[in-house]
Amino acid sequence: MSIDNFIPAVWSAQLIRANEKALVYGNVANRNYEGEISAFGDQVRINEIGAVSVATYTKNSTVISPETLEDAQRILEINQAKYFAFEIDNIDKAQQKPKVMNDAMSEAGYALRDAADQYIAALHDEAGIISGLGTTGTPIEINSSNIIDYISLVGQKMNENNVPTIDRYMICPPWFFNKLNLAKITLQNPNENFLVEGHMGRVLGINLFMSNNVVNTSSTKYKIIGGVGNSISFAAQILDMQAYKPESAFSDAVKGLYVYGAKVVRPDNTVCLTANIAAEA
Repeated sequence: MSIDNFIPAVWSAQLIRANEKALVYGNVANRNYEGEISAFGDQVRINEIGAVSVATYTKNSTVISPETLEDAQRILEINQAKYFAFEIDNIDKAQQKPKVMNDAMSEAGYALRDAADQYIAALHDEAGIISGLGTTGTPIEINSSNIIDYISLVGQKMNENNVPTIDRYMICPPWFFNKLNLAKITLQNPNENFLVEGHMGRVLGINLFMSNNVVNTSSTKYKIIGGVGNSISFAAQILDMQAYKPESAFSDAVKGLYVYGAKVVRPDNTVCLTANIAAEA
C-alpha cells in the first residue's frame, strides 16, 4: 500500500466486509439502526408499540371506542470504542505482494468482530425467558442423552411466551455440538442460501450457531442465548480510517476507529439457557 493510493472509503468497506463475515451474535441481531450512528456516545431511541386489544363486535349495537396505544422507548447506546493500528516497514513492503495489506485489514476485521461479539454475548442477563432453564448456581447438566430434551424445552418456553416461530436461533459453545454428534442427531439445512458465520444447522425449528464467545461463568456455566431477529439490536460504524507515516520508522501505517453498541430490545423474545457439560453415562 502507498499513502498516496489510500482511499478511506475503500479500506473501510473492506474492513467491514471482513468484520461481518466473522460475526455470529452480530449477524443474528437486528441491525436496522446503524445508519443513525455518527459518533461515539450516540443514543439510538427505539420506539415500541404496546399490545392492541381485540373486542367482540355486535351488529347495530357495538359502540367503538378506540384505545390509546401505549408506547415505550429503549435506548441503544453506542458506548464501545475500539481501535487498531498497524504498519508495514518500507523494506518489507518492497519485497511483499500488495495483498499483504489486504490480509492485515482482514485480520483487523476479525479482531474487531471478537470484541463486538463478546460484548453482545455478555447481554445474557437481559434475557427475559429464563425460568426452568438453569441458573449459575444450578446449571442444566447436558449430555448426549438429554440434549434434545433441552433444545425442545427452549422451544416450549418460546412457544409459551408467544415468540415468533420464524428464524428462531440458539448460539451454543462447541461442546454442545459434540453432544449432538454423540446423540446421533442430524442437523437440517433446509435453506441452502442460509450461509451465515457459525450456522451449523437446524433442529426442532431452531437454527443452531456455534461460537467460542458464549459466556462461560465460573468456568462451567455456559450462558446460551436464544431468540429471534428482533431480540437484540446491534449497531456499529467505522468512524475514522487514516493512513499515515510514523515519525519513528520508514513505514506505511493504517489506523481505524470502530464504535458499536448492542441491547436486548425484546427480553420477552430472548432466552438464556444456563448449561454445564455433563459426563456421558
